[in-house]
Amino acid sequence: MTRIVFALIVAAGLAGCGTYLNPMNWFKGGEETVALYPKEGFPEDADHRPAVSQVVELAIERASGGAIIRAAGLAPGPGYWNGELVAENEEYAVDGVLVYIFRVSQPDSRTATEGGAAQKVIVGHFVSNARLQGVKEVRVLGLENAMSARR
Repeated sequence: MTRIVFALIVAAGLAGCGTYLNPMNWFKGGEETVALYPKEGFPEDADHRPAVSQVVELAIERASGGAIIRAAGLAPGPGYWNGELVAENEEYAVDGVLVYIFRVSQPDSRTATEGGAAQKVIVGHFVSNARLQGVKEVRVLGLENAMSARR
């Protein structure tokens, strides 16, 4: 008898809890979850680097376990650095096409020279064989043009 009374006291004490220990929550259906972050992501996480003015070279070279996408582009001016091929669609092919934006970091205002010629930036990006499954084309975008390479 004491055990039953003790069990009822414990169950009543847990009734106010929102945990899985509460027997009142054991057979409830799933509750709607609320995302704690914006769907588009946080603005400070966005890549604000500009794209190169033009993509001037594009090649796909076989590598162990995948391929290396090699691209060259003309930066908007001198001093641009940190070139990178940034994948669109989380590097999943859409209709057999992998799309990348060729981005570069802006120069530090102290090192930039005014009116200088555009600078050629060369980058490489490894893509695994698993990501290349079903890919027919790789496209690299710049501000003024895009280049494609077919497999």
